[in-house]
Amino acid sequence: MLTEEAYMELALEEATKAAQLGEVPIGAVLVYQDQVIAKAFNLREALQTTASHAEMLLIDKANEVIGSWRLEDCTLYVTLEPCPMCAGAILQARIKRVVFGAYDPKAGCVGSIMNLLNDHRFNHQVDIKGGILAEQCGELLRIFFKKIRQSKPNKKVIQLSKSKGENNNR
Repeated sequence: MLTEEAYMELALEEATKAAQLGEVPIGAVLVYQDQVIAKAFNLREALQTTASHAEMLLIDKANEVIGSWRLEDCTLYVTLEPCPMCAGAILQARIKRVVFGAYDPKAGCVGSIMNLLNDHRFNHQVDIKGGILAEQCGELLRIFFKKIRQSKPNKKVIQLSKSKGENNNR
């Protein structure tokens, strides 16, 4: 049995693969009975599909391995706090536990913006642990987005002045 940090390092390896492909570096692994049964990383750009987040791809792979849509005794390790779409899929898959690295204040739905996984209005709740190797997970994302910002040309704002009497309807 590996430690939470060791499983998160495996998720970071997946995230690194995503970064090498120009994808947002998020990786995930799913553990069942102390065995990694599925790994995945973001592929939204490559596949051009909205649902190609690491967690969504991972759940599909695990369903095939287990032979069921229910992933009841599994733990999901993911480098970034799941978004609302992925949190919903986690609930639907009946995943028992989610361990994530970095918090996502803009889209995280496992505690940052809201906590879908522990909303008692749903028929399933998930054990959650956040912040595992958070610095490493967050740094991978910061480096990725810094490179993207640096590769884009600076956009200069051009102000057009209009002289009196100039027709504004073009």
